[in-house]
Amino acid sequence: MIGVGNDFRRDDGIGWAVVSRLSERIGHSPPPSGVELTVNDGDPGRLIGLWEGADLAIVVDAAHAHPGRPGRVHRIDLAREKLGHSGQTSSHGLGLGEAVELSRTLGRLPARLVVFAVEGQDHTLGTGLTATVAEVVEPLVQRIAEEIVGFRAAPAPAPRQE
Repeated sequence: MIGVGNDFRRDDGIGWAVVSRLSERIGHSPPPSGVELTVNDGDPGRLIGLWEGADLAIVVDAAHAHPGRPGRVHRIDLAREKLGHSGQTSSHGLGLGEAVELSRTLGRLPARLVVFAVEGQDHTLGTGLTATVAEVVEPLVQRIAEEIVGFRAAPAPAPRQE
């Protein structure tokens, strides 16, 4: 599980807040076997290194939508669809969409990549999520925990025939 963002740009810190809350839930014990929690500033090279070879990677990042609805969560399963990108850079430089497509081109996408994009309200300098975005942290943590449990309980896919 990768929380992407910048903790010093208000709602852009949603990914970091979700990872922090998941860590609190686990407490002082290590995460379940095979589960890693990490944060990233959105650097494409580091993102690719984090998800390469994973059976499942879940990414939480802030979304910029116009018009937006702060706190709305979009679940994007990249096995079924592509991440759109505007051609503009995000606060992370190239942006998550470009990192995904670069990873796809290099053959380094995980077996499954699920992105939870949360529409933000305030991406200016400062710490702390706005109240509207902060309200989605706990429900999103629960949703991600269920996604991980469901994935781990699902039967392994049959090997591909070449």
